[in-house]
Amino acid sequence: MSKKETEPKQDEVILDVGETLTKAEVFIEKNKKPITYVVLGIIAGFAAYFGFKYLYLDPLEKEAQLELYKAQENIDRDSLRLALNGDGVSMGLLEIADEYSLTKAGNLARYYAGVCYLQLGEYEEAIRQMDRFKTNDPVFSVLAKGVIADAFLEIGQPKEALEYYNKAVKASGNEFVVPFYLKKAGMLAEDQGRLKDARSYFERLKNDFPKSQHALDADKFLSRIEAKQSQKK
Repeated sequence: MSKKETEPKQDEVILDVGETLTKAEVFIEKNKKPITYVVLGIIAGFAAYFGFKYLYLDPLEKEAQLELYKAQENIDRDSLRLALNGDGVSMGLLEIADEYSLTKAGNLARYYAGVCYLQLGEYEEAIRQMDRFKTNDPVFSVLAKGVIADAFLEIGQPKEALEYYNKAVKASGNEFVVPFYLKKAGMLAEDQGRLKDARSYFERLKNDFPKSQHALDADKFLSRIEAKQSQKK
């Protein structure tokens, strides 16, 4: 059969397209109301989202940032109780976190509250506040888990403390904060007799962060671990 015979004729193609359009028109006609509702629903959804963001959330974020700034001033003055609970004029971190929970500043208030409680020696509350703090930031993700680890260590739960130190050093490769917690994790693991884990922390500290001040004693720590491991053989 020749190529000409197998190819559809132009008028047949036009006819097929016409039939397709007719079917589409019939479908639309039959389903005019549901389609209209779907389109209106999509438009309403977009309108609601942009209205929520630009008319509600953005102004709320600015309010929260202003209140957080005032609370931070109390932190800078070492007035941690005032920072947490407010000073009668400005809101405290706890109120900011609750009142502006949908904002980034409200979430950050949780972090500052956790730090304040740790410094005040209220370790269970420090853990509770940090557990509610959410972040993907490579620095804050390490610091938050480090605060929880410090709090667990202070209340005599070294197993949980090491678990959170481990989470802290795995949360990021940040060269400023990770070495600090690698050193802490290594020393705590060594203290618990977990020499293999301790060696792993110190080796990472030495190899991955050689310029960190916390890596200055890494060789000394590793030598001590090797000596302890040799004694066990």
